[in-house]
Amino acid sequence: MEDSRGWVRQNVKRLARRFLNHSGQLEEERERLFLKHGSELLAELVTCCKDKCRCNPIKSFTAEQVLRATNYFQHSFFDDGDSNWYKGTLDDRPVLVKKYSDQGPSSVAYRDIAISSQMSSHKNSLKLLGCCLEFPGPAIVYEDAENTHLRSKNVDGLSLSWNMRLKIAKEIANAITYLHTAFARPIIHRNIRASSIFVDKDNVAKLCNFGDSISIPEGETHVSVLVQGVLGYLDPVYFRTSNVTEQTDVYSFGVLLLILLTGRRVIDYDRHENICQFVVNLVENERFKEIVDHKILEEGGGTNEEQELQLQAFLKLALCCINQEIEERPQMIDVAKELVKIQKVHRLTHGAELAHPN
Repeated sequence: MEDSRGWVRQNVKRLARRFLNHSGQLEEERERLFLKHGSELLAELVTCCKDKCRCNPIKSFTAEQVLRATNYFQHSFFDDGDSNWYKGTLDDRPVLVKKYSDQGPSSVAYRDIAISSQMSSHKNSLKLLGCCLEFPGPAIVYEDAENTHLRSKNVDGLSLSWNMRLKIAKEIANAITYLHTAFARPIIHRNIRASSIFVDKDNVAKLCNFGDSISIPEGETHVSVLVQGVLGYLDPVYFRTSNVTEQTDVYSFGVLLLILLTGRRVIDYDRHENICQFVVNLVENERFKEIVDHKILEEGGGTNEEQELQLQAFLKLALCCINQEIEERPQMIDVAKELVKIQKVHRLTHGAELAHPN
């Protein structure tokens, strides 16, 4: 144990010397990376904002600032595949830092920064503070959500109330609807999943991970691109055809709804079954109560008739979103409106129970 601690201390000191040493060679490398990444990021911003989309200011942080803030990238709280997330303090405020892999394609990071900048004014998007372009893999600095990172494998462990699950669903639907409708060309997120959502200290859901986002060309209904995505969330129509549409996000969001409803992981590797198969099989056998997370059913001593109708409406909406025929899937704006209706029913039901406890 002592040997391992000594090794950590030694390597932290080595990192400090490497990144904080202001020798000419290191400064030249930082400047080279900054100019390279900066020019490519500028090109991405020009592309994203050519339709007069508004980009919020992006602050540039130095490598020294980011390294000190994250304790030299010592403790990642989440590995996102092509990036790692860290908590830290920068300019006397808590922050989240997303550090992209040194070997990964920087274009994904540039798109993440550009779309995050455009989305930062939306209350249900993780707010971008700035970025650091002095590393081989760019680092992005966000506001600190200060509460929870919503990962599918932890949904059950979070003990989320039904009201909170509804709230998350409604707020993320609002953010996706904004992506699809607020810009000159619809922006498709392509990475809707539990790990793309944070919940802040005020229990407000925040969408992030815009690196895979893509715009649909003007006058078109789809764009053909290389298929990529997360197993379980990936739209089977997109997988078969390589065509990205607004319904690509709708499908992934439907999977997220099922996760919130069931409290299960997106894929059960023990059963070799994804969550869509699990739910559809139970629906076909009319075993509704086996679908809903037992924690929801046990809230307040059990569900009443009104809440059961509400849960069924939530399930029905999720099933519409994951329909195998994209023509049968709703638009995100309609999904968002339906979730508002479902939430109002919950409030009315809950209010009635408070007014008439007997």
